[in-house]
Amino acid sequence: MTAPQQTPEGGYVADAPAGNWVDRFAPARSRPYLRLSRADRPIGTWLLLIPCFWGLALAATPTGFTAFDLWIALGCTLGAALMRGAGCTWNDITDRDFDAAVARTKSRPIPSGQVTVKQALVWMIGQCALGAAILFTFNTLAVTLGVASLALVAVYPFAKRFTWWPQMFLGLAFNWGVLVAWAAHAGTLPPAAILLWLSGIAWTLFYDTIYAHQDKEDDAMIGVKSTARLFGDKNTKIWLRGFFIAATLLMTVAVIQTLAPHAPSLPKLVVALVGVWGFGWHLAQQLARLDTTDPAKCLVLFRSNRNAGLIAALFFAGAALL
Repeated sequence: MTAPQQTPEGGYVADAPAGNWVDRFAPARSRPYLRLSRADRPIGTWLLLIPCFWGLALAATPTGFTAFDLWIALGCTLGAALMRGAGCTWNDITDRDFDAAVARTKSRPIPSGQVTVKQALVWMIGQCALGAAILFTFNTLAVTLGVASLALVAVYPFAKRFTWWPQMFLGLAFNWGVLVAWAAHAGTLPPAAILLWLSGIAWTLFYDTIYAHQDKEDDAMIGVKSTARLFGDKNTKIWLRGFFIAATLLMTVAVIQTLAPHAPSLPKLVVALVGVWGFGWHLAQQLARLDTTDPAKCLVLFRSNRNAGLIAALFFAGAALL
């Protein structure tokens, strides 16, 4: 396990990167709240935001971006930071007893006493309110989808109590931004958007299973379920290979469904597919390097999924700009 890192005012963050901006620059009184939101570990915000970029960019590939798409991209960026923070706060409230029993998480603000449950609830509500203010600038379909996502966010922290597949629930919630961003741009939700969402779910199963291997011993002691425990060291690579193939194939079909009907779009189709295959190549490289018995390597590979997702997003955007 990663050794706890003591922050300047005496708090502890076990798995935050050394020298993160919260510890270095944030006002002391704000640090426990920013840690609740995982602002010191931005990878989760990236993984929530990137599917939004996928949905927006792929929806725009047939006809190009509109002026409002700049606000959609900015709104999704701010909304991802706020709602990831709210979701993490909710997760820490519901998991405070579990977190206190796990070496990597007992230093979080609630179990370590930096923040009370009541303070955390107020912080969560404030983040949700700001997120809602952004969401309500989008069209009706996007707003409806955004509100519907709250049910998934509410259920996710409890999933590891009743299923071996909590990563599936995370995937459902974390990739919902595909649908919201697509709807915000197009006002509709075609089958390609659903396929792209399913691709994201398979991707989440891939990267979050890797992440869960860090905690499998502690999880076993306290009775928390995960795909890492379900698959074990022996079978994890077999399952991950299936997840990355599924993610790549579903994304490929989503791109073809979006662009193939448009005869002049062959260059766009080629550029978008290069992004898909670059994304798949990155996942294959992660799988080749994976050692599920090495928590530090698992964390490095998990964090590298930001780059994997951005490959697809950037090529989708490039296709839309052609």
